[in-house]
Amino acid sequence: MMVLAAASFPALAAPAAGTAGQSQASAKRPVVKTSYNAKRRVYVKRPVVRYVRPARPSDGMKAGLHGVHDPLSLRSSVAFVVDQETQEVLFSKNEDAVLPIASLTKLMTGLLVSEAELPLDEMITITQDDVDTEKFSSSRLRVGSTLSRGELMHLALMASENRAAHALGRTYPGGLQVFVELMNAKAQLLGMNDTRYVEPTGLSSKNKSSAKDLAVLVDVASEDPLLREFTTSPAYQVAVGRRKLMFNNTNRLVRNPTWDIGLQKTGYISEAGQCLVMQAKIAGRKLIMVFLDSAGKLSRLGDAERVRRWVESIPAKTPVPVTENHTDARAPVFF
Repeated sequence: MMVLAAASFPALAAPAAGTAGQSQASAKRPVVKTSYNAKRRVYVKRPVVRYVRPARPSDGMKAGLHGVHDPLSLRSSVAFVVDQETQEVLFSKNEDAVLPIASLTKLMTGLLVSEAELPLDEMITITQDDVDTEKFSSSRLRVGSTLSRGELMHLALMASENRAAHALGRTYPGGLQVFVELMNAKAQLLGMNDTRYVEPTGLSSKNKSSAKDLAVLVDVASEDPLLREFTTSPAYQVAVGRRKLMFNNTNRLVRNPTWDIGLQKTGYISEAGQCLVMQAKIAGRKLIMVFLDSAGKLSRLGDAERVRRWVESIPAKTPVPVTENHTDARAPVFF
């Protein structure tokens, strides 16, 4: 049996200096302000200290999950990579931690709507009930906007549109409460025992799951052609009244020709950190990747790139699953 530590991966560049704790905004931020002195007729630059509110720590940060070492130097405190066809776990780090999942919630929302085979051409109007009163997030879909169910699904899954996702749950037969109950029932049916939903958008930090559970959801959702199409389209335009609105995918990797992505979803609220799930083909293998509670805005994508380079470096037909020890951050990794 071979023992390898993080130094055994020299080809994988570690992320730029900075820890999860350093990702929080400082209480003081120096800036330079330029003003015009009319009397002297010159522009004057002077340093100004601008006070900013410190970033709110995620639940993972509070639990100390970012202190857990992993050999790929990932910025996500939770990571899970599994071969979709063989179910071989290639990489795991805090995979049992139950954390808020933000807009990864929308995958379950889309799955239920798709499986119900509701008419995608049925028109649905955005109402005041769809306005976010949890995080007070903005939306380009004004109250009174009318779109088809298919368009709302596309925007919810591709652009993570919160009002679209809420409207899908609200207009589900039986109403929002029935829809949320079905979300939880579906999770239980799939064996996602760490998962709980309270609403269909992910804005609530009470929507929680584990990386293992989310891998199950991605596995099921990736078999749905509609979800595969909607989550991976780079952009989508809808007509709202006389306006035409263009929405872009929240995951820039779908526009990267070096990636072969079958399904993906991003998510973010302060309690959850930056999250990403993907089903992608790498080195001839269909892999499911889950990254939760990443420390920076782009670091979840960087983690996906680091995992991809690592998988591509594995010699063919060589099983090398990596499982991170959760109790001792200094423990070596056994292959």
